Amino acid sequence: MDQIASSIELRLPSRLGFEKIAMNTAASVARIMGFPLDRIEDLKTAIAEACINAMEHGNKLDESLCVGVTLSMTPDTLEVRVLDTGKGPKFPVEVPDIDKKMHEEQQPRGMGIFLIQSLVDEAEWVSSPSNGSYARLLIRLPQTQN
Repeated sequence: MDQIASSIELRLPSRLGFEKIAMNTAASVARIMGFPLDRIEDLKTAIAEACINAMEHGNKLDESLCVGVTLSMTPDTLEVRVLDTGKGPKFPVEVPDIDKKMHEEQQPRGMGIFLIQSLVDEAEWVSSPSNGSYARLLIRLPQTQN
């Protein structure tokens, strides 16, 4: 961990497909930090979903607007912030009702927040009226047994 920077910042265009850059960067950092493969896969899925949400909902796929991704490392955690700079819907977003979706009482879309929450250790969404909004994802290294 001492060989890598404490944070990495990416700026991505709001074009679907570019979430893979954030996903692969986070996976590389997590591998260096020693995360197990299953947690790296969870992280990749959560980050991709957060980036797609920022591109689609926050920035309305306006390619002149960027999605910012910041990865911050400590010895035992990796925090990811995914920031949109658009005027799209702001948080708090209604958390989906899984039962209603399963019984087709709600549209099947809108499961991203639920998915992200189930894949990382902590997730929160923060809005700023003037600066867009961001998703904050935190994943912890598993404790090793002695």
